[in-house]
Amino acid sequence: MLQYIIPASGLLFTLQNIIWINLGVFIGAVFAAIPGLSVILCVILFLPLTYQLTAIPGMMFLLGIYCAGGYGGSVSAILINTPGTPHAAATMLDGHPLSNRGRTKAALKIALYASTFGGVFSALMLLFLGPQVAKVAAQLGTPEYFMVCVFGLTIIAGVSGKSIVRGLISACLGLLIACVGSDPMTSYDRFTFGISRLYLGMDLAVCLIGLFALVEILAKAEKRLDSLKLDTAKMHDDGKITKAEYKRMARPVIVSSLIGVMVGIIPGTGASEASWFSYSQAKNMSKHPEEFGHGSVEGIAAAESANNAVTGATLIPLLTLGIPGDGTVAIMLSALMINGLNPGISLFTTDGDIMYAIMLGLILVNVFMFIQGKFLTTLFAKVVSIPQEILTPIIVIFCMAGAYSVNENYFDVAIALVFAVLAWVLRKLDLPAVPSFLEWCSAA
Repeated sequence: MLQYIIPASGLLFTLQNIIWINLGVFIGAVFAAIPGLSVILCVILFLPLTYQLTAIPGMMFLLGIYCAGGYGGSVSAILINTPGTPHAAATMLDGHPLSNRGRTKAALKIALYASTFGGVFSALMLLFLGPQVAKVAAQLGTPEYFMVCVFGLTIIAGVSGKSIVRGLISACLGLLIACVGSDPMTSYDRFTFGISRLYLGMDLAVCLIGLFALVEILAKAEKRLDSLKLDTAKMHDDGKITKAEYKRMARPVIVSSLIGVMVGIIPGTGASEASWFSYSQAKNMSKHPEEFGHGSVEGIAAAESANNAVTGATLIPLLTLGIPGDGTVAIMLSALMINGLNPGISLFTTDGDIMYAIMLGLILVNVFMFIQGKFLTTLFAKVVSIPQEILTPIIVIFCMAGAYSVNENYFDVAIALVFAVLAWVLRKLDLPAVPSFLEWCSAA
């Protein structure tokens, strides 16, 4: 471990990495603060941008979006009682009531402090547990690898929603899509229909833009969304948090961070499960359970520390065993694979300095998230009030530009549109899109 720390630090602490980290944190916080826009959407939207970067700045940019997205969702949850992301729903239960009591800035500060603690705690767990898991993985033989693969397939159960059968159908569709192109063993064309651009298969990033980004635009087009009206002038309190409140938050923050790490390590789970479980646990441990739901500082701290503690934990199975902890982390695979880095135990021996740079970088991401949140919270809050009729065309333009930029051709734009329609049909049939994507990645 120690032999990698110094070279990893040299690779990490560059002006380029610092800039990309801060850019990712800012974009992630802004996106997550807007109800209806998810972190996974933001990662997909900006994924093509990382193809022009090397592994470390590319991963730092995506990790900045990922971590800041965990905090950004709490902004709208506290201000307008609408969670920006699903995992901020638990924060809403106490965040908005506390805001209504005239302590808006205090609620936002509690969310920021708890998110930072959970994120740093998770990053430290990744730094110390990741190499240990890799050492164990190095002793695995063929039977154990088979069981790991089987375990990886169980992710489908965690992302299938209410019906495992529907998840399996979606997974089979993903395997079918992965077959498009020339067979690597026989060179026979599969499902190319005489289209030469399909001989090499379909680009993952392009299809992701359609599956997860453009489909949201189609969904929005089906219903009328009113503009959110937010008066940021109500943020007039000094944001002061008393010593007694800090003491009350200490235990829930620590316990919830542990829960977030344990939940994040298990593939198929996510920040939503961690935040709700931690919220319930904090209520059971609290000396003032009657305050929960009415502006409890413990409730806000528990939910936010848990959902951010998931971020680093989800990278543990990804970097050590090649199993993504959730859908967002799975998408980050492209940023590694485009640079010839295939997740698994070999990364810690062949590219140990890069791996440790990424793990140390996660700590740095949370530090900059705290700094930006400290000074830009009011700005993040104003983003909530952006009308959908302005926001939606901007997202469409970014999607089209992202699809085109991957290979610089309009055929990819058409592919993205096709997959957007496919994802819309899947949604109408109540078939989850995530299993399809995960199986596609596995087959590829």
